[in-house]
Amino acid sequence: MRAYPYPRLSGAVTARVTAVRLRGPGEHREQLDVRACSAVEQVVALGRAERDDWRTARIGLAASVPAREIRRKGHWSDVSVVAVLTEGATNARSVARLSPAPGSEGDWAGEIELDRDDHLDRASLTVHVVARVEGVAGRIIASTEQEWMIDMTADAPLRARQLDVQTVSFTRGAEWLRAFRDAPWVVDASGRMPNVRLNSDFEGLAALMEGQGSKVERVVGEMLLAQICADVWTAVFHTAIGDLEVEDDGTPLFPPDWRGAVLREMLPDIFPGRSAEDALREVHLRRIGEGSWADLQPRIHLAAARRSDVPKALATTVRDIELLEQEMHA
Repeated sequence: MRAYPYPRLSGAVTARVTAVRLRGPGEHREQLDVRACSAVEQVVALGRAERDDWRTARIGLAASVPAREIRRKGHWSDVSVVAVLTEGATNARSVARLSPAPGSEGDWAGEIELDRDDHLDRASLTVHVVARVEGVAGRIIASTEQEWMIDMTADAPLRARQLDVQTVSFTRGAEWLRAFRDAPWVVDASGRMPNVRLNSDFEGLAALMEGQGSKVERVVGEMLLAQICADVWTAVFHTAIGDLEVEDDGTPLFPPDWRGAVLREMLPDIFPGRSAEDALREVHLRRIGEGSWADLQPRIHLAAARRSDVPKALATTVRDIELLEQEMHA
């Protein structure tokens, strides 16, 4: 652990990418597919861009800092939050200052721009809290625990320690899987990262997921992939909300790792119009019995479906099947 000669924040600083807009020739900007950003992996895959001529990427950010600790301890003044984008391969470095989000203490938001010519492989995006400490300005008093990775070429938002998807036999595999032998897949969110297990006992499932077979099978495979992603979002949300740290006054805290990122990603769809802190408090109260937990489930499933693009995938599947039927009758 690194030691600092001045007081630093003990609370967690979290950050998430809220949007990515790509600009090609001219001023027109195009939104990057939502599936190119993963809050679990904390990766943006720019290789998924539909256009090849983009020159810059404007990355929207939302950050959360422990405002109560800053106010209570009083060690720091002139507090600001900055985002820093770096890449070792090119020595590129960009800095952007975030602004306080209106009406929500501790939330900051802003944008940072990535120039394609300045980057080759993977850039790291970190958020720092900077303040005046003991008369010295520009002290870093806290940073995000894990940086976001902006991958220039990947078409899937995965780190080296990627979301683990394995095809195994549920009847002949690990003992805990045997209880799920009738399921096509299961999501295991108990470890450091969520894992997906595909059941090889379902004949043809692996081929569908890999995009093999006929046009119909490939279309169905895309729909299955969206549904699996929705199951992952639902599972990791329940995992994250089920093991919260709570302050003495009963206030639940956002976890500092991917669990906190998942909650911040989904809560706006579960309780639209509320701050992240208020939404987290409401979900926590319902989970412990102060309110209807059952009534919350459709909202959780809706949020998961939106993050996985299930409505779009379903509409595309229906349209493609209709087109294929027309081709067969022609």
